[in-house]
Amino acid sequence: MENVLEIISFLDDDDKKSLLDFAGILLKKNKYSRLRKEIEFRRSEVVKGEVLSHEEIWQD
Repeated sequence: MENVLEIISFLDDDDKKSLLDFAGILLKKNKYSRLRKEIEFRRSEVVKGEVLSHEEIWQD
């Protein structure tokens, strides 16, 4: 994964946008529907301020 991120850093802005658009298309596939639902749920928690701090996570 690090190699991919390293390579992306060398691309110009137009190519980075193309990759972003492609990733968006992939995420719309049915096999990623569970991930999309989880992301939407987490975003709503963040908006409501219902998130744990780093310290709260490690207290348990």
